Formats: sequence, C-alpha cells, structure tokens
Amino acid sequence: MSILFEPTEINGLKLPNRFVRSATWEGMATAEGACTPALTAVMARLAEGRVGLIISGHAYVSPEGQAGPRQLGIYRDELIAGLRQMTETVHALQGRIVAQLAHAGYFAKPKLTRQAPWAVSPLEGFSKSPRQILSIEDIERVGEAFGQAARRAREAGFDGVQIHAAHGYLLSQFLSPLFNQRTDAYGGPIENRTRMLIEVIQKVRNRVGPDFPILMKMNSRDHLEGGLSLEDALTAGGLLEKEGLDALEISGGTFLSGELSPSRAGIKGEEKEAYFREAARAFKQRMNLPIILVGGIRSYSTAERLVAEGYADYVSLSRALIREPDLIRRWESGDQRPAFCLSDNLCFKPAMAGEGLYCVVERKVPCPSKVS
Repeated sequence: MSILFEPTEINGLKLPNRFVRSATWEGMATAEGACTPALTAVMARLAEGRVGLIISGHAYVSPEGQAGPRQLGIYRDELIAGLRQMTETVHALQGRIVAQLAHAGYFAKPKLTRQAPWAVSPLEGFSKSPRQILSIEDIERVGEAFGQAARRAREAGFDGVQIHAAHGYLLSQFLSPLFNQRTDAYGGPIENRTRMLIEVIQKVRNRVGPDFPILMKMNSRDHLEGGLSLEDALTAGGLLEKEGLDALEISGGTFLSGELSPSRAGIKGEEKEAYFREAARAFKQRMNLPIILVGGIRSYSTAERLVAEGYADYVSLSRALIREPDLIRRWESGDQRPAFCLSDNLCFKPAMAGEGLYCVVERKVPCPSKVS
C-alpha cells in the first residue's frame, strides 16, 4: 500500500488517506451566508471521490469579516441547521469534514458588510477607502467570535475546525509586520504578533473541548516587502504547537503578492508543483504536529514523494478537485495520470459572476477519464 493511503489520525479523528481538500471560496451560499443544497452537493462529490479530509469553504465568523459575495457564514446560530445538512450528507458517504473559520479583516468587502473593514493598524498604499483600527475591545470581540463559531461548527456536526491565518486575512495580518505595526502587546516582535492567534486557539478550545481537532492554515511567507518571513513563521508555529494546535496547513502569499500568490498559474510540470515544499520541510523539521502542504500539487508521484521524503504528513489540493472531485478515487484505482487541472484560475470567474465555483474548461471539454 502506498504511504498516501495509510490510515492516520489527527487528535482522534481517523482519516482513510493523506489527501486533504483545501478550503476555497465557492460563492454558493445565500446572501446571508447560509448553506445551500448546491454547496452541500460540492462536499458530497468530494466525499464520494474519497478525499480523506474535506475542509469547507472559508466561513466568516462575524458579519464585518465577510470576504466575498455568497460566502459561507458561521456567525449566528440560525446558520447551524444548514451546516448540519452538509455534515450529515458527508458523513453518510463515510467522509470527514472540518469547518474553516475566517475573518477577512483589512480585505473585507464594505459593499457587503456596510461598514469600514477592520485593520490591525494604520496602513497606507493598499486602499483609499477608510479602515477601522482594532481596539483592544474589538480584538476581544473577534476572538470570541472565533470561539462561538467553533461551538457552532461542533453543534453542526463538523469533525473539527481550521482557523484561517493565511493569505492576508485578519489573523494573517496580525502575524505580518507589514500589516501589524501596533505598539501594544499585539505588535512588535513575533511573539507579540502571535498573541492574537494564541488567544483564538484558547477561546476555540474552551468552546469545543480537548477531543475536537483544531487545525490552522498559516502563511510561511507573505511574499511582500516587509511582510512575514519564514523564520518568524517558524517561531509562530512553535508557539502555536505549545498551545495545543493539532495540525498546521502550510501556504503562503496574499492577494497582493502577484505571481507569488497562493493560487499560482501555469503549473505545467512537476518542477512547478508544491511551491511551498521547502517551507513545509522547515516546519516539519522544527515541529512535531502533523504538517499539511498545499500549493499546486498536481501529480500522484509528487504527492507520494512529499510524504515519503518528509516534507509533509498530508497533501492538500483545491483547484485540482474543482475540476475532478473524484481525483483521489481515480488515483487509488490505479489511474495515476496527473490531475487534469490547467491551473489557469478561470474557475473563480463564474463565482465572481454569481454562478458559483466550477471549472469552465471541464464544462466545455470533459476530463479524458470521462470520455468514452
């Protein structure tokens, strides 16, 4: 048996293989963030496709933290029922699903939230519209929002939560010296810049208990001048591990990072895959908790090598599973051709247009595996 299909556990959560569906934005919720049958169907197809662990699309924990239209929400109890339908559907198909909890912070959409986005500290050059600088009371509110969202996730039947601290969202902004220029206990050295993330873990753990997996997605680097460095990220990771984090997904870049963004285009060979691999190996060498690696993984051989050679414990895919939600089942059956994803990022355009996330190429030219 390949190491990729060995059963594993994360804080008691038994997983059938080492493949993870990395969270994205599907644009399929209602305008208020409620789960829809269409969004549940996306998760169902991933479970049928034998993805070992599904991470839901990023769900905003507080109304002012919404990042995009028709984004999944988890900010009030009335949303639990729809989320429960999602988890029950996945579990009926023998799948495992974790809820990703997020707050967009500086990059929230004021047209949707009807208020100024929240910023860790004043920052010029990225936006002309006003930002609300977080007070200590605001920071406490946000931490509590993450804790309450985690409680809702557990009540909805999710198998765990993942805290989104990557890609320039609010918790990522706290880590970054570019976005975080505070002079109080939350700014300055990396130990202070990690404080908010530690407090979020504490509030989440207090709400869900010791036996509920808490994962985090974190940048290894911001790939912005003056942004988070790998060494600071490693220090933060060590502090989070001591706080009882159960697994860490390694990513990098922000929406402002150009060609070094989280979703890079033009992955046409194995040499361009897994573009955060060296950062992941650094985390793996420094830490004892499970490391999940995302970033342009397209081939079975790359995935197997990443685990076998100690870069990561799990491999995480997103765009490849948009085109082929049954990719893992295909690989497990013996058809180990690379994913058919072209890494063109065209899948996000229909979501922005209100149609929901889907592979536009697949709609026009089905995958070779589906052509008789």
